[in-house]
Amino acid sequence: MDPVTAGILVAIGLIVLMAIGTPIAFALGAISLIALVADRGIVELTYFGETFFDRIAEFGFVAIPMFIMMGAAVASSPTGRDLYRSLDLWLGKLPGGLAISNIGACSIFAALSGSSPATCAAIGKMGIPEMRKRGYPDGVAAGCIAAGGTLGILIPPSVTMIIYGISTETSIGRLFIAGVVPGFMLAGLFMVWTLIACKLAGGYDNPMAINSEQVKQTIRQNVDANLKALVRVLPFLAVVLGILFALYGGVATPSEAAGVGAFMCLALAIIIYRMWQVKPIKLIMRDSLRESVMIMLIIAAAEVFAYALSSLFITQTVAGAIADLEVNRWVLMGVINVFLLVAGFFLPPVAVIVMTAPILLPIILSANFDPYWFAVILTINLEIGLITPPVGLNLFIINSIAPDISLRNVLMGSLPYALCMVLGIVLLCLFPGLALWLPDLLMG
Repeated sequence: MDPVTAGILVAIGLIVLMAIGTPIAFALGAISLIALVADRGIVELTYFGETFFDRIAEFGFVAIPMFIMMGAAVASSPTGRDLYRSLDLWLGKLPGGLAISNIGACSIFAALSGSSPATCAAIGKMGIPEMRKRGYPDGVAAGCIAAGGTLGILIPPSVTMIIYGISTETSIGRLFIAGVVPGFMLAGLFMVWTLIACKLAGGYDNPMAINSEQVKQTIRQNVDANLKALVRVLPFLAVVLGILFALYGGVATPSEAAGVGAFMCLALAIIIYRMWQVKPIKLIMRDSLRESVMIMLIIAAAEVFAYALSSLFITQTVAGAIADLEVNRWVLMGVINVFLLVAGFFLPPVAVIVMTAPILLPIILSANFDPYWFAVILTINLEIGLITPPVGLNLFIINSIAPDISLRNVLMGSLPYALCMVLGIVLLCLFPGLALWLPDLLMG
């Protein structure tokens, strides 16, 4: 069977399996096994298990469950509540300050947890009801949280960046720092659109303008509690800064830094929030184990899938066809962006990175694009997939938090933020230094 026909059949089979609800790891593994056995016979079963387990046996993957545990410890504690209160204290007086506080809280909580769903859930549970109570439009209240949650896979420490680094054999520390400026650039774009959206919707209720004296008195009464909340959050921020310092200072490897970070965040959650009972600790371990196993299964199955594509010469054929296109390199980058965008609509970020990064990297390098800059571009494309249908994980999380806001309103409120991300990609293409300046400054 020629590679083109084999590729079409594999793609159709994978789409069918996912369409009937097969988990992505099992869909990848099943279609890979079927393709290999059909092409090479039953003997391929001998290599299936070896390929499956060899990939996840790499030491670098130890960082993934550690960072996940670190995020679970933060997400399971009231850290998100305290962070939200602290930012509301300082930004609540600004025009649209509550919405800005939510996006700022999402940005910081994303750095603490490294998880988009956890960020949406932790900040959304408090932010959405409070914004609606103060008169913010439902679309803005839902959209800014859904979009702010996506920053969890860009602002370091990021699990997706670790997976990209291992898949492409690039520096994880450099990848982390490449996401800092673009991450806060996106947060800034989100804040600007939030203010514009509020004005277009007829404004919002400024808490310092409505029932002014009563609200001011309430805020004064809450200042002490909010300052204490800030003090409780600062140790977690110190842990994240310590991890980044250890990575960029050459003090520790990503796996070592992740292990220490997980222990410190777990210890801080227990000590600061008095989580002495077995139940919350058990919940943290359960969530960490569940998400880690899911990600590792996807990575292992995607490795088998990549092995199957390579064995059937599908990868080589596709890469050769793209490389042979006599087009401007920016047209090529546009085609790759569209491909990543469509893939992000249907697949989780981890699966897209593991499946496509090794294939796309040689093409990116041959077109003289920087692999660290491309990592940021890829990640933003995958962020868009988190707030767009049909998968749109963050949309469903927001809908579960505020079920009285229809999924349509959540989607319509989120789409302008997706356009902000597209604008972010354009800015990165025009000014690559947004992603490369800080890594070059700190790491040479």
